[in-house]
Amino acid sequence: MNKKQHIVVIGSGFAGLSAASVLAKDGYQVTVLEKNDQPGGRARVWEKDGFTFDMGPSWYWMPDVFDDYFALFGKKTSDFYDLKRLDPGYQIYFGKNDVMEIPASMQQLEQLFEQEELGSSEKLREFLKQAAYKYKVGMGEYVFRPSHSITEFIDFRLIKESFRIQMLTSMSKHVREYFKNPKLIKLLEFPVLFLGATPQNTPAMYSMMNYADLVLGTWYPMGGMNEIVKAMVKTAQEQGVEIKLNHEVLKVEAENGKAKYVITQLGVIQADFVIAGADYEHVDQHLLDKPVRNYDQKYWDSRTMSPSSLLFYIGLNKKVDGIQHHNLFFDEDFDLHAEEIYTNPKWPQKPLFYVSCTSKTDDSVAPQNCENLFFLMPVAPDLKDDEATREHYFSLMLDRFEKITGQEIRNNIVVKRSYSHQDFISDYHSYKGNAYGLANTLKQTAFFKPAMKSKKIKNLLFTGQLTVPGPGVPPSLISGRVAAQEAKKILVKEALLKNP
Repeated sequence: MNKKQHIVVIGSGFAGLSAASVLAKDGYQVTVLEKNDQPGGRARVWEKDGFTFDMGPSWYWMPDVFDDYFALFGKKTSDFYDLKRLDPGYQIYFGKNDVMEIPASMQQLEQLFEQEELGSSEKLREFLKQAAYKYKVGMGEYVFRPSHSITEFIDFRLIKESFRIQMLTSMSKHVREYFKNPKLIKLLEFPVLFLGATPQNTPAMYSMMNYADLVLGTWYPMGGMNEIVKAMVKTAQEQGVEIKLNHEVLKVEAENGKAKYVITQLGVIQADFVIAGADYEHVDQHLLDKPVRNYDQKYWDSRTMSPSSLLFYIGLNKKVDGIQHHNLFFDEDFDLHAEEIYTNPKWPQKPLFYVSCTSKTDDSVAPQNCENLFFLMPVAPDLKDDEATREHYFSLMLDRFEKITGQEIRNNIVVKRSYSHQDFISDYHSYKGNAYGLANTLKQTAFFKPAMKSKKIKNLLFTGQLTVPGPGVPPSLISGRVAAQEAKKILVKEALLKNP
């Protein structure tokens, strides 16, 4: 294998760093080009006046995926950061004095279900047994397939497994076969809202997320989610990866069906292979010449995108009682908000929202006797986003937060920053300002997703949340690993053809 082959990775999000490190470990020369002034993609940090905010992902689920990744390099997550399991994992507000804490203990979880719906603890055991099986098959069999074509799945055993993991049943129908209580249904459907589709349009296969949530648990890396980025950057650099910040890619230049150069605002970089971890639509439609694009604009316009988000990073000069690290405000109509995101896209009338308070777990993220809050409201992508709209919804969320928790915080805000559609577009070239990539609908699963492999450029692959396996931090890590594996196959085959 020629160690001088130069691989250029566009973007230093989880997928980009993952692909870069695996390829560098295999002896390739790897350069990562990052548009922004810090690595991590959406998992950047913002610091102000003693407060440290994770700007993007805030949930640490599927710890096994991170363990497996660092094990590739002979490391453990504990070599980089201290991981703490949250108990309760999170809590759900259904209204004032109506709160459900989700315990880490399975025995306590079964008791909670039994309190809400008689006989449901036994059903929960069966539901989670199925979910565990889906997780094992989904994470073991499906996610590491590059999904270049349907032929990868034409295997009697896999077809049989597809029925067993309920690829063709909806999540909504599946949950309701087990439970009648509306609160329990909301609890089990909530992860799907962030997967980018209504429970009615999401395959029941994704109940494996309930296994990830309720059995594997909700964790937190002390110091914040950016500790994962730091660990991945350190790992990449130890393998010899060069990370160039403030290098925005303007064009990928191809000749005779091969990518030759990556052009940034600071110069031209020769490439033997390119892995695009930046927004897929942006690379496809704006960095490639029309004849070598994978898709046309009509294709992208027809995709179902995951939600965007309206975010607020808030620093308070006092403590807030009662709230947990993760808090879901489900005091309004779940179905109406889902409809306003997916079916009839518009700014919602009565949105659900989420509040993270990392300072409940971690003293390092806020000054003494202060609180670090992160408000998130999922909204449809591609909406008109202006300051007046942001402020309207901030006021609405604050009103409900104060009413439900019984505590005033409005006059204690000392740090505040908003983030929404326009920021996602300007910072990440995010298509339609989406926050989580492509929706996980059945028609956008596996080989129905935008292809990892370029159809017209033999040494170009795509990775990240708009291709396989899908959105979220663990899938993005895996996407990078799969892209690296596919790049190596192509490069090795090419080398053998040159030197048989």
